[in-house]
Amino acid sequence: MGQLLPLGSFLLIGFGLILLVEGLIYAFFPIQMKRLIAQMTNMPEATLRSGGVVAAMAGFGLLVLLKVIQF
Repeated sequence: MGQLLPLGSFLLIGFGLILLVEGLIYAFFPIQMKRLIAQMTNMPEATLRSGGVVAAMAGFGLLVLLKVIQF
């Protein structure tokens, strides 16, 4: 557990977890996801872009934090 993963493996694990969670959300809540996507089409692009940047920064920060503390 004290060994650091190579960066490539670390990123692949993170990407796999993203796909797992997103897939489960679509599998268990398809109607709600369709509603959410319909609502997103009416949002300004700047709002979507800002939300995406914030989510990306939060995810990157979490990955760095987990790598630093070797969780």
